[in-house]
Amino acid sequence: MADTIGFVGLGNMGNPMAGRLMDAGHRLVVHDVRPESVAPFTGRGAVAAASPRALADQADVILVSLPTPPVVESVVLGQDGLSQGRRVKTIVDLSTTGPRAAARISEALRGQNKIWLDSPVSGGVGGARAGTLAVMVSGPKAEFERLSDVLKVIGKLFYIGDRSGLAQTMKLVNNLLSGTAMALTSEALAMGAKAGIDPAVMIDVVNAGSGRNTASMDKFPKSILTGKFDYGFATRLMYKDINLFIEEAEAMGLSLRTAAAVRQIWFETLQELGDDDFTTIARLIERRAGVTLRSKGGPS
Repeated sequence: MADTIGFVGLGNMGNPMAGRLMDAGHRLVVHDVRPESVAPFTGRGAVAAASPRALADQADVILVSLPTPPVVESVVLGQDGLSQGRRVKTIVDLSTTGPRAAARISEALRGQNKIWLDSPVSGGVGGARAGTLAVMVSGPKAEFERLSDVLKVIGKLFYIGDRSGLAQTMKLVNNLLSGTAMALTSEALAMGAKAGIDPAVMIDVVNAGSGRNTASMDKFPKSILTGKFDYGFATRLMYKDINLFIEEAEAMGLSLRTAAAVRQIWFETLQELGDDDFTTIARLIERRAGVTLRSKGGPS
């Protein structure tokens, strides 16, 4: 008999991932603190659980997609958390939790004969919808292999290692690079715009040359040149991920000056523009440079 799958966290990323699992024919039990996020799934035949514990009483394998490490720890290990459920055997964390939090949770669950897999994802809302996410996994390899057909529904799998936290470290490496690309591409284009070059022309040239990156190829064309600022990832989450990276690096005795500078510009974006879509970092750079990074004829 196939596992019943639980899914906690039906937000920007969780919603399309859970939807793909239903599209693939998996039976889902779902939970989210927002009833309006649950309703579309129950309308398709999923079972709604009133709490994480209630969900873990009904599902064998539970996937978690939540915003911050404290929320993940509370949902998994809290008084009414997943770890208290009678049925659950494996919990898969799709969130960016950080390696130290992952190790703590894994150890706590091991004492209850439950398996923890780190499985952070990268690729944004578009990748979640298309099933093309990079899915990084660490934990017991046998359990990774057993669940690979489930996880393949949401993206391409990368087994990082058997130690809890390794996949989380890999995700932090990825997101530092992503956040750096956003910050530096914004600054580089602001300089070119100040000199009088059309931002859309700059993006075309950069993407045909050696400077291309995820910001120039994806975020700028979709959300910044158009003036939409709607990529689907929050500024506070990008700042959280880069801050986690630096905390982990410092715990290893590393001092990474460029990473610290990138963290600072994301902190300033959060402080000055609030928790909006993370592409609004370009607005901060625009404001400081006195330019606008839009396609000719696009919204300002």
